[in-house]
Amino acid sequence: MDMAASTLPCLQLPSAEHSAALRLAAWQMTDARRRAFQAEMTGKYCEGNARLDETVCGWRRHTMTLSLAERLTDLICLGAQAAFSGRKRWEEPYPYGAATLRQLAEAHAHQNLTFCTLLASTGLTANGSFEALRRVQG
Repeated sequence: MDMAASTLPCLQLPSAEHSAALRLAAWQMTDARRRAFQAEMTGKYCEGNARLDETVCGWRRHTMTLSLAERLTDLICLGAQAAFSGRKRWEEPYPYGAATLRQLAEAHAHQNLTFCTLLASTGLTANGSFEALRRVQG
């Protein structure tokens, strides 16, 4: 028996179908939530080894290094795409119009009859809400 092989810890690696289920679960999440999940699974199955996790689960080790660093520091990293790209939200240049639309939507909102959820829904359409906004604000 090789000396290096005898000093390696005995890891219980997930099966192929379990790895596929982990990949599917991570694929359905986005950004920081996915990286937190991946870091948790790497810590559980691969003892925090990003290279081993790349082999077992198929996740990129650079992403895993980032996710493990986020887990250690409790800081979430934003990429330039998420932080600085795209058009501003409509609510930013028109705060009064946004507040009026919110009040209008709340006036039309109703609770689900089954009370299974705390969310309210409305039958108000986008065109209907902008027409009402034009009537209210001119």
